[in-house]
Amino acid sequence: MTPLDAARRRALLGALWLAFAAPPAAAQGGAPGDTAVAGRFDLGRMWTFEYPPAAYFREAYGLAADSAWFARARLAALRIPGCSAAFVSPNGLIVTNHHCVRSAITAVSRPGEPLLDSGFVARTLEDERVVPGLYADQLVEAADVSAEVLARADAAPGPPEREAARQAAFADIQRRLRARHAAGGDSIWVQIVSLYNGGRYSAYVFRRFTNIRLVAAAELLVAFFGGDPDNFTYPRYDLDFAVLRAYGADGRPLASPHHFRWGADGVRPGEPVFVIGNPGATSRLTTMSQLQYHRDVEQPIFADFLSSRHDAMRRYREADPVAAEAFDVRNRMFSLANTMKVVGGRLTALASPVVMGRRAEAERRLRAAIERDATLRARFAGVFDALAALQAEKRNHAGETQAFNQLFNAAAGSAVLRRAVLAERSRAEPDSQGAWRQRLLAVPQVPKDLERRYLALQLRDIARGLGSNDPVVQSLLAGRSPEEVARAVVERSVLADSARAASAVAGGIPADDPGVALGRDLAPRYAAWARTMAPLLARERELAADLGRARFLVYGEAVPPDGTFSPRIADGVVQGYEYNGTEAPPYTTFYGMYDRFRSFGPGTDWDLPLRWRSPPPGLDLRTPLNFVSTADTYGGNSGSPAVTRDLALVGLNFDRNVEGLTRDYIFLPERQRNVMVDMRAVQAALEHVYDAHRIVQELLTGRLFRTEQEAGQAGRE
Repeated sequence: MTPLDAARRRALLGALWLAFAAPPAAAQGGAPGDTAVAGRFDLGRMWTFEYPPAAYFREAYGLAADSAWFARARLAALRIPGCSAAFVSPNGLIVTNHHCVRSAITAVSRPGEPLLDSGFVARTLEDERVVPGLYADQLVEAADVSAEVLARADAAPGPPEREAARQAAFADIQRRLRARHAAGGDSIWVQIVSLYNGGRYSAYVFRRFTNIRLVAAAELLVAFFGGDPDNFTYPRYDLDFAVLRAYGADGRPLASPHHFRWGADGVRPGEPVFVIGNPGATSRLTTMSQLQYHRDVEQPIFADFLSSRHDAMRRYREADPVAAEAFDVRNRMFSLANTMKVVGGRLTALASPVVMGRRAEAERRLRAAIERDATLRARFAGVFDALAALQAEKRNHAGETQAFNQLFNAAAGSAVLRRAVLAERSRAEPDSQGAWRQRLLAVPQVPKDLERRYLALQLRDIARGLGSNDPVVQSLLAGRSPEEVARAVVERSVLADSARAASAVAGGIPADDPGVALGRDLAPRYAAWARTMAPLLARERELAADLGRARFLVYGEAVPPDGTFSPRIADGVVQGYEYNGTEAPPYTTFYGMYDRFRSFGPGTDWDLPLRWRSPPPGLDLRTPLNFVSTADTYGGNSGSPAVTRDLALVGLNFDRNVEGLTRDYIFLPERQRNVMVDMRAVQAALEHVYDAHRIVQELLTGRLFRTEQEAGQAGRE
């Protein structure tokens, strides 16, 4: 059985679960009993700030959200690398998820300080530690610039000229907006974001704060309580939070007048919450032909890559725990395991008759709307068929895609093979030699035993994709197994070591080096595949942009764009759901955390730090710890503030349930949930476990305290 076949079988098994678990279509907005009827929000509720959903919020929640309300929400929310965050005091205090700043916690740890395991609290203002390289972006303006960009692109004669015209328009818009906002903040930068797959364009003006300091962080054991087994599940019992502070150019705490009020009273079941953050890329606006390509080719290949490399990491860690810890294999495995679950959710969705039926119905409606309008029909009617033809052409290269698609994967790809291909490109293209060599030297070192496993797997992928009779495969393996070749290359090639590779590049890599031989065999075939795919993918982007324009002309902002890791506001209500034959509650409490700890015990994924193992005095175990809502969130929403209708911060988004893993392709809020840390739990932990009264008093009063003594005095007054 090939990896593609195995992945399809896994997807079909997952689809059985989804088909039986799906709620009735009537509850999802379709006709009773007809699961193929598309719902109103199947394509999501990730609203943009340039198209604020004021009328919908009034209809759904009776909320009179005017421009001032949306501005306050936008200016209090933040984007940090890979995640979201929020201002929570007028003194630059910021909250986000612990898992968003794990590397920052490690970066500020001093010798002998395992802050990731022991947690951190700055007892005084001076104790707050600068995090090198961390920044936070505040959205100060969001503007639709589609008319300007599209007019200039449409006037160009062909695809290369259109792209040049777009880039020129981007540069002009960025210069104009930077000049308008140049006086404010730490620094100003402008991002042009493609929405509706290039059918619309928005300009986002950010004020960037670069002096960010760590104020407090929970221990890893409570912030990631339940580990990978609980990831993408609910009920959850995670205290996934950290506190930061932005400082101004003068070295003082930043004045942040736009901040969320601390929601010490929480939110009740059935009440609305609004999650403001930066959801990553989704694929809800793709056509059925694209979804079928994802199902049959793209995602199965990626699933096989992830599972095989995760297994390689596991075996390496078992064989050499000390070396694995030095290479941070544990966190690398978590990252891959996290992505594996996401890809599994995609495959489940793509194999589900319910999901695919509803997506097909939505496409049929869009096609019909285009056909009804003569102008739209003349411009866009052929887009669906053209995209389908492109998918068929891409399928003709599925074997090469399996062989080469993950060749340059930096997270779990073979370093030797990347260096080998780059070395050959450097030799074959002397005019670009410097650029190729720079890329070669940038490939990081991988431990020898792990690299041997990676290389063998990559050679296996190439052999399976191209076939055993392919001349390139025969030359690469020469009758040997991928494991035998990998062992020989890693032992003998200078390309297996980053330092030796750097020296060899400077002085000339020996022609008989076995790594060089791999590159000579592989690089031309890889380059040919890349040259074949590049125009297909470029044409697909152009067609997807056309379809995005058509969709916007038909539906306007009633259908929000796919996620783009740009600022969005999503709505939902706090609500439990049926699962596994029982009920998932809207909230969990500290009682549940201690029950899990007592049930599994020390040394498991449900272990607790020593100071948590017995409930600290004053900690009310009835305090809500995590809660769920029907808001539309995705990767990138980690750390997103969840606020009430009066913009009080009541939660931090940190996860989705397993039913929510199909959100890449469809939004079904009846069973899908986003999972949040309750701010009441954060406050209780700061007060009763970490004795961080300085921070608690600032959250409750908005006043800045330099020491715990000052805060204690204020609390007694």
